Amino acid sequence: MPKVLISIIIPLHNEEKNIPILYKKLKGVTDKLGYNVEIIIVDDGSVDDSFKALKKIQEKDARLEIVQFTRNFGKEMATTAGIHYANGDACIIIDADLQHPPELIPEFIRKWEGGAEVVIGIRKSVSDSFSKKVCSYLYYKTINRISDTKLYPNGTDFQLLDRIVIDEFNKMTENRRITRGLINWLGFRKDFIYFDAPERAWGKSGYGFFKRVRLASHSIVNLSLFPLRLAGYLGIFITLSSAVTALFVVIEKYVMKDPWGLNITGVAILVFVNLVLVGIILICLGLIALYIANIHNETLGRPLYVIRRMEAIETKETKR
Repeated sequence: MPKVLISIIIPLHNEEKNIPILYKKLKGVTDKLGYNVEIIIVDDGSVDDSFKALKKIQEKDARLEIVQFTRNFGKEMATTAGIHYANGDACIIIDADLQHPPELIPEFIRKWEGGAEVVIGIRKSVSDSFSKKVCSYLYYKTINRISDTKLYPNGTDFQLLDRIVIDEFNKMTENRRITRGLINWLGFRKDFIYFDAPERAWGKSGYGFFKRVRLASHSIVNLSLFPLRLAGYLGIFITLSSAVTALFVVIEKYVMKDPWGLNITGVAILVFVNLVLVGIILICLGLIALYIANIHNETLGRPLYVIRRMEAIETKETKR
């Protein structure tokens, strides 16, 4: 029986100084695993000597496979490429900045051996600034309220995926993606490992504020149709509230002959009429958005359903 193969996927960008430290730790862990291991490193268009550092290690360790991008396509695409090229019975995604401790890899594998198909690393403590913590809190609260796909607060890309999850993930072809969101959308049995993230060994994170905002906007668009429906919801609210207010104005001014002395002018009535019309226009936009949502879902190209396994079903005809 062939030995189980574990694929370790590392997307990186300008991590020249971290590579030797990471490899030393990985080697110490993987040599004791008792499984075959392949290490797939995706160089996401580094402009330092990351590739040279990787080639130097590859000369000594044939388990190392290097995928070099022509330019910086972003971490999500680098992670996706690593998953596409993974041959293992399971893969483990880990960052190159050493904030995902390689020492936890055996624990991920134990969870997998226990039946988990996806094992997610959750940071217990976050050393971000107060503003980042607030933005992160608001993001997770918002996305989990408007989306059917749950994202776990303080969840990371430090994850283990079973082969069946890898194969289903590889069927997804959308360009604007958040890997964690797509994996959660697939379903499958999940388990969690909580850990304290150490500081980066060298350098600064290349994932700045604007990249985080772009990733957040992509995830909201890909995982939720609420932004499309917002115009319709707003139109219903404006139409109902302005119609009720306009009705009150007409009754108060023309039926009851202004008993409260509001002295509502014709200009004010015209404003309410315009509001009703604006509301109707927004409702129409909301209806159009429903059709756009259907187009959006079709173009994503996600599988209609995901099967864990199939077992033979004995039909009535077979029984006879």
